[in-house]
Amino acid sequence: MDTHTIDRKGILAYLLITFGITYAIELALILPGFRADGVPQFLGQLVIAGVMWVPALATLLTIKLVTHEPLRSLNLRFGPLRPYLTAALVVPATYALIYGLTWLLGLGQPDWQMNALRSLLTGAGADSSTLPQPAVFWPILFLVSSLVAPFINSIFGLGEEIGWRGFLVPELAKVTNFAGVALISGAMWAVYHFPVLIFADYNAGTPVWFGLGCFTLGVIAESFIYAWLTLRSGSLWPAAFLHGSHNLWVQSILTPLTRDTGPTKYIIDEFGIGLVITCVVAAIIVWCKRGQLPSAAGRE
Repeated sequence: MDTHTIDRKGILAYLLITFGITYAIELALILPGFRADGVPQFLGQLVIAGVMWVPALATLLTIKLVTHEPLRSLNLRFGPLRPYLTAALVVPATYALIYGLTWLLGLGQPDWQMNALRSLLTGAGADSSTLPQPAVFWPILFLVSSLVAPFINSIFGLGEEIGWRGFLVPELAKVTNFAGVALISGAMWAVYHFPVLIFADYNAGTPVWFGLGCFTLGVIAESFIYAWLTLRSGSLWPAAFLHGSHNLWVQSILTPLTRDTGPTKYIIDEFGIGLVITCVVAAIIVWCKRGQLPSAAGRE
């Protein structure tokens, strides 16, 4: 049998398993007949964590049943990755430029007292009386966000990255060029999130069509960065670190620190047009550097 046929079967099997299990879980929780009020927060977080590991499960099943490749094919090597891990930290930090521009233009306001972030921590179980004042909070936030939190967040994103970058990106690179790898993996990664985007409250309060469009375009653009780091480094760890760093800066820090002044939700976060612009610029930059990739992945 042609090796490309095997590769395509593996890709199709992975996608069918990932979407089948993910959609079954999410729709069961989202559809009114299956929703229950008063579900403990920790249980909801446990379900989310479980869904994030579905791509890893789908990868293992695909390898076992279809491709029969060894686990080392998942790009799990650690190797000399410092420049790629550094890039994975720096790239999401540049998203702060969009937030800063939003503040300067009055399209949103900075919450220097960190009230939203304090509310977020209190909702997660922290004692509000023990939270430090802003003068102390800011240095702590900087140290934690720069040195510790990206590694912790990467653990939660690892389940997705084992599937999307550990398996799908290298498999796609066997049958298409870099642009195809990034576009296909990005589109599938976006569709993977569609149930909670369309039927649940995973959005910033914008109309579904707007939030869905911005999220999809942003994820596809980001996938150029993820795919480039994966293929260039030969490891999925930079992508996992990028995933954790992105979630930290955008979801946990910058969005909670921005007060809504009306148009804000249309600009910031994963559902605003601002992040789409920065990610598209980054995608163009790494696409121009596709010649630095291994010959098979970088061919046109």
